[in-house]
Order: sequence, then structure tokens, then C-alpha cells
Amino acid sequence: MRSLKTYIILCLVCLLLSGAAYAEDSKVPLSFKQTVIAEGLEHPWSLAFLPRGSYLVTERQGRLWRIYEDGRKVEVKGVPPVYNRGQGGLLDIVTEPGFKDNGYVYFSYAATDPDNSDIANTEVARARLSLTQNRLNDLQVIFKAEPKVEGSNHWGSRLLFAPDGTLFVTLGERFDYKNEAQSPKNHLGTIVRINPDGSIPEDNPFADGKKGRPEVFSYGHRNPQGLALHPQSGEIWEHEHGPQGGDEINILKSGANYGWPAATFGISYWGFKISDETSIDGMEDSILHWTPSIAPSGMAFYTGDKFPEWKGDLFVGALAGQHLRRVDLDGSQIIGQQELLTENRERIRDVRNGPDGYLYILTDQDEGRLIRLEP
Repeated sequence: MRSLKTYIILCLVCLLLSGAAYAEDSKVPLSFKQTVIAEGLEHPWSLAFLPRGSYLVTERQGRLWRIYEDGRKVEVKGVPPVYNRGQGGLLDIVTEPGFKDNGYVYFSYAATDPDNSDIANTEVARARLSLTQNRLNDLQVIFKAEPKVEGSNHWGSRLLFAPDGTLFVTLGERFDYKNEAQSPKNHLGTIVRINPDGSIPEDNPFADGKKGRPEVFSYGHRNPQGLALHPQSGEIWEHEHGPQGGDEINILKSGANYGWPAATFGISYWGFKISDETSIDGMEDSILHWTPSIAPSGMAFYTGDKFPEWKGDLFVGALAGQHLRRVDLDGSQIIGQQELLTENRERIRDVRNGPDGYLYILTDQDEGRLIRLEP
């Protein structure tokens, strides 16, 4: 009990200090409006942009929608069955950089074992999207996280194409408090890097399979649900959920260990301490952590021209915090933070930098919304 009281006091102190440190630099006066493009979405999870102004939106229960600018929704057929329990279901979606030529979309989802419906893990598939039929064709499963385990939480599942054409996939540790995430020899609590067809890049850190799975790029993660490419440095930034406290933003490095659960600022949901360490030699430290947790989901660097004051800043959706978190950046240096959209009182599941220069968010509700932020 003493450790829990101490933790709560430290959380309050950290919150007060962080507010004092960031308030002056981060409160950029800027007026903007919210334009609701679509509503009535059942726990939407991810957003992708299509040519000529329409959108793809996943719903966790397993539906994929094409949404037009006027708010009209058309269901895209051909989605495979998903494991829709707890936090599992149909999750992230991205278009391939060459989408205009090949029509490929990539999506992650929770899937069971064909021989045992009680165990599941994250899978990634690609398919060609017919814009005339609103249907997925030529579906291929290109990655299956192993092992499949019991439980319905912590799937990770964010997808990102790197400039070299490889695909990064975040994978949760599946709510495991043991040390599985400390081993690159399985996929629990890892970020993997694959080619678009699912093959292994030759320069992956464990490509020979001797010290880790050849797909693994980094490990020691908890439940990473944010992945974004820094527009200036080319670094890949990742964020992940802590338990109670210790949400993290990290910069990914090949073969690196990010500490979970050996080093963490958080404690368990039941009040016991997970680790005495917050930093360990040989493991990567986060560049920012949130204690208390905001439960981050979705992440994007703003590179548009509609909000000059925000250019280069990082935006993160907050589930528990029910706001959009702006991380004020000078290059890669964090100089402030700001909470936006607090008046909505909605869980924000995804945030995307639109090709039109606007910022888009998805709210994670029974009646979720796709919203565009405009000056």
C-alpha cells in the first residue's frame, strides 16, 4: 500500500511539473474548427486516404468502410474473419506507396488459430482494392505473429511503410507480465520489418535467425499503437501503452531492446511494482513518457500547410485522456505539449496527416466519428 501511495504522489508531482514546464511554450494561439465528415461508426480504429478524396475506415468488429466527402458510407467487401473480442478485431489499414499503380491496401487484424479458436494473435494481409466494386481481391496473408496465445488484449497492430519500401508492424506483448517481450525469439512485444510480400529484408538485425526471429526489428515493447516517420530526420518514432503510468515515445533502432518489463515508469493495474528500474544499460530509454498514462493511440507528424504554427509537430490520440495531444517539436527536440479537443470528451483512436494539408481524427465510441480539423 505504501508503494501505491508513493506512486500516486509522484504522479501528481510529475503532472504538475510537466504542466509548468510546457505551458508557456506550447500554448500557441490558434483557432480551428471541427468538420464532421462521418458519424455512426462502431469503434473505428484506423483511417487511410484514397485518391479523389474518399477515405477507408476500419471498424474493430470487422467492417471496412469507404467514406465519401459527403459522408456517404459504402461497405468494402472481402475482409477476412477477425477475432472480435476485447481489444481485438480489424485494426490498422494503410495503402501501399504505389497504390495508384497496383491498388494494394494492407491491414492488420486479430486472428485465431485454425485448429484452436481460444488462441489468437496479430496477422497482416494485403489485397487489391477495386475502387469500382468496393471490394478486396487477391487477398494474401503476409505475416502471422507467433505464438498465438489466450487473451483478448494488446495486439499492437500499427503499420508503416518506410522510405526504403519495407513495412513495419507493431506487435503487443499480449498482456504478458513475464519476460517474453525481452526475447527476440518470439513476436510478443516486438516491432517487425518485412517486405511488402512478407519476405524478410536481408539487413534485418536477426536475419540469420540465430539470436532472434528474422522478422524482428526491435523488442522489449509493451503495446505499441503509434508509428510515424519523422519528416526531417527520417527516423521512425513509436509510442506504446504503459500499464498505470509509463506510456512511452521511442525512436526505433535496429536490434534495440526498449526495456519492457525490465524497465518501466508504470506499475501494474493491481498496484504492485513491475520493476525497480526505469533505465538499464544496454536498453533504449524513451524520449518522452506520460505518467499518469494518457493511453496513446495513433500518431502523426503534421507536414501540411493549413496550420503553419503546427508544422513539424507530433500529434497523438489519447484514449484515457480523451484529447488530442500536440507535442511541440523543434526538429527532434520536445519543447512543449498541449491538450486539444478536451471539450469533446471522446476517446481518440487515430490521428492522420491528410494529403490535403488538414489533420484528421477518429473517435473510439459506439457512435464514433471521422473529424477533420480546419483553420
